[in-house]
Amino acid sequence: MGLPEWDGELTSVRHDPETGAWFVIGVHSTRLGPASGGTRAMVYPGVEDAVADARRLAGAMTLKMAAAGLPMGGGKSVIALPAPRAEIDDATWRQILEIHAANLNLLGGNYTTGPDIGTNSADMDALRTLTPHVFGRTTAAGGPGSSAPMTALGVFAAIEAGVAEAGLDGVEGLRVLVQGLGAVGADVARLAAGAGAKLIVADVDPVRRSVVADAHGAEVIGTGEVLTRECDVLVPCATGGLLTPAAAGTVPCTVIAGAANNLLTDDAAAEVLRRRGIVYAPDFVANAGGAIHLVGREVIGWSAEHVADRTRAVGDTLTEVFADARTHGISTVEAAERVAARTLSGGPLR
Repeated sequence: MGLPEWDGELTSVRHDPETGAWFVIGVHSTRLGPASGGTRAMVYPGVEDAVADARRLAGAMTLKMAAAGLPMGGGKSVIALPAPRAEIDDATWRQILEIHAANLNLLGGNYTTGPDIGTNSADMDALRTLTPHVFGRTTAAGGPGSSAPMTALGVFAAIEAGVAEAGLDGVEGLRVLVQGLGAVGADVARLAAGAGAKLIVADVDPVRRSVVADAHGAEVIGTGEVLTRECDVLVPCATGGLLTPAAAGTVPCTVIAGAANNLLTDDAAAEVLRRRGIVYAPDFVANAGGAIHLVGREVIGWSAEHVADRTRAVGDTLTEVFADARTHGISTVEAAERVAARTLSGGPLR
């Protein structure tokens, strides 16, 4: 397996012939505390792709934890499934979770995990019976429940900060395009509609599209139109990699702020957005509400009210990021990385 250089601390890769699953854990940094990040379970073209995804996401988690002022490092789990999750029987899934728990135990608390794409709070309940290195359980099992509402709250705070940076007078009346209407995207759409936005939505699932459109009077567009439809605010809440440098050069919007991880394919895309004057809220800041909720409630022991306050402060962090980017003539991604770097180098937690 040929893999590129990586600046993280550890990559663990394990294959289980019986289930056909590959298990990858990327620990990027334990500088601020135990590495933390969700478990993603999905089909990948190959194990190299799963490893690359785990490493990329783990690095983003390091930045997210630092920028949010959380006493945790960055990590990520990826389970490369042999078939889509819906096609895996319960017994096989239980076996996959048991192997994942064993891998977590081998790391001895240096990495803790929660839900992500392909896993949920019920899976974390099951894992917690096998390992203590889990958060994000259901409320019935003593956990804080879904992180989606706080993720959405943080994204909406990012939208408001981006709109202010762009010199626009609030969200009311703006065309807000939400791509991806899962638990987070649907809640962001609700918040935007409640603030008076003219909502435009896109999702591969027709049921989710119709539910949100009916609830908020949203206009529905095809997923292939997301990067070409004129709007004021683009809110990507699906998977990452949406904006290549070429796409960044043509996307017709003023502000971009969403929940998707690794939204930009590279730093060049961020520079293109800067040169075009598009306000971009870096994803690892904008979507930090979920981590604040899960880590804050279940690991640190914060109250729900404190978690909500810390999540709304995502907007304050972005105001600082935008100002730094303006002052130094750099992209907002570079400015946000500077905020995280100051914390990682020994600065105060936010």
